[in-house]
Amino acid sequence: MLYDVAIVGGSSAGLTAALYSARQGLKTLVLTKDIGGQMLLTNEIQNYPGFLSIRGFELANKFKEQAELYGAQLVYEEVVGLEEHNECPGLCFRVRTVGGDYYATTVILAFGKTPMDLGVPGEEKLKGRGVSYCAICDGPLFKGKTVAVVGTGDQALDAANYLANIASRIYLVHSYDRPIGAEELVDQVIGLPNVESLPNCRVSELRGDSELEKMVVENTETGERREIGVDGIFVEMGYAAKTDWLKNVVRLTTHGQIEVDRECRTSRSGIFAAGDVGDNRYAQAIISAGQGCIAALSAYNHVQRLKGKGATRVDWRSLKPSVSR
Repeated sequence: MLYDVAIVGGSSAGLTAALYSARQGLKTLVLTKDIGGQMLLTNEIQNYPGFLSIRGFELANKFKEQAELYGAQLVYEEVVGLEEHNECPGLCFRVRTVGGDYYATTVILAFGKTPMDLGVPGEEKLKGRGVSYCAICDGPLFKGKTVAVVGTGDQALDAANYLANIASRIYLVHSYDRPIGAEELVDQVIGLPNVESLPNCRVSELRGDSELEKMVVENTETGERREIGVDGIFVEMGYAAKTDWLKNVVRLTTHGQIEVDRECRTSRSGIFAAGDVGDNRYAQAIISAGQGCIAALSAYNHVQRLKGKGATRVDWRSLKPSVSR
């Protein structure tokens, strides 16, 4: 299948781009490892227009729901490569993920920073088979099951709090005596009847054949190792910038950010970029969202030009959502 636009990234830039491209009638695909990105690190957002106060986790979910409402398709896979497709050189691209290849006329790079891996044996083999980096994305798949959340800070606490309404049992693995984060949220999570805190611990190995079956937890003070049966594990370890795979695709700055112009165009025709992955001075959710809109309209105009049709500068139409609520 050939998509009109493939968007790499599932936070404010990527999901805003998905909303605008889908509303313009483009066949829109979002490829992302998680939903929310660095917004999940924020306990409370007070400067996003329209909300006096909102948790990053909640705002990310609203972005996702609105993009899907207008027909954007979300696939939770990590992108590892991008190249011109040899069957339509200069006119479409092949986006490679750990799970397969996808094809699109245009690509919007909006992945900001990428969720960090645990870096333990068994993780790579079991990605997507019980190992997840996004509670919003994959949490509903573990209804009534036993899961673990690994990490510290509000990001991990929000994930555990969300999963407590879905999973039957949750292990919260962290490397401190007490979970780190907003005190009110810490008290709320450790007080949940189906959450067990595993302090001063780290995950040292993941085990399973075709699916995750067990995790090995090591106490960082005593060195004692414990094997625990789990159906899923949610890795909430923070984020890192990963643009090395784009070195031969688009022009990067000395800091590894993607060079873009005022219309979010990169050095490669048909490829656009938005949000923190671009060479922007300010890192704010509202700026990323605005650039996601610009990138989507620029991608739409690119597709229109290829079809010999007119361009647009606005999106004021009143449209019925393509998915009923």
